[in-house]
Amino acid sequence: MPKTTKTTRTAPTTATATERLAELERGTDGATALAFFDSLPAVAPAEMTGRYRGRELFTGHEMDGLLAASGWYGKQFDDVDHVHPLLFKSHGGDIFPVEPRKMPLGVASKVPSAVVNRAHSAVGALKPAIKTSKHRARLRAVEYRGVVTAGMVYDHLPIIDFFRRVDDDTLLGVMDLRGSTPYVFILQADR
Repeated sequence: MPKTTKTTRTAPTTATATERLAELERGTDGATALAFFDSLPAVAPAEMTGRYRGRELFTGHEMDGLLAASGWYGKQFDDVDHVHPLLFKSHGGDIFPVEPRKMPLGVASKVPSAVVNRAHSAVGALKPAIKTSKHRARLRAVEYRGVVTAGMVYDHLPIIDFFRRVDDDTLLGVMDLRGSTPYVFILQADR
């Protein structure tokens, strides 16, 4: 009787959301980034307390590179009604909240990168003019792309940032600015 060999099949492995995000950070486009966002679970506003360091997910968006070049650090959620939507970091390492109305978010893509780089160099000098102690946004549960999730609503600008959970410490955000395509970014909890 011939000897039979037993073969075992292994199920294909599925990348975790964290691994998939790492893949996308090597390069992606807007549609792929939004499809990944759509695959992630919603976040309740109350789950987001704390300070987060931000980084950009490059998708070919007109704002790619501008936030990092300008000295953007991230966001701070003290509670659902008290949010610092923009934290910046000076060259000296000082992290401080910025008044969003003093940042040219609506025209950022039209500012030459050399000007943005010079602005980051001057963040320390500009700090008295752009710093605020007031919270300038709040969190609410808002439907976006068919799912109710945490949305950060700016007090004085036509912007809502929407969030989904990648893992315990990581959120994927999409900035919805009136008149612009969605801008995708990542927030990592400061621990």
